[in-house]
Amino acid sequence: MSLVKSILAELLSLFVDDGNLALQIVGLIFVVTAMTKLAHVGPLISAAVLLIGCIAILIASVIRRARS
Repeated sequence: MSLVKSILAELLSLFVDDGNLALQIVGLIFVVTAMTKLAHVGPLISAAVLLIGCIAILIASVIRRARS
C-alpha cells in the first residue's frame, strides 16, 4: 500500500510542485474571468493580463525558490 501512495505522491508532485504557485495561477484565472464577465473587458486585454500575470507569478516563484 505504501508503494501505491508513493507513486501517487510522485505523480501529484509532477503537476503541483509548488502549491503556492498553483494557488496563485488559479487566483489569477479567477480574477481574469471575473474581469471578463463582470467588467466586460475585451478578450484581447484579458489574454494580455493573463499572460503578463502568469509570467510575473513564474518570475516571483523562481526568485523565491532561488532565495531558499
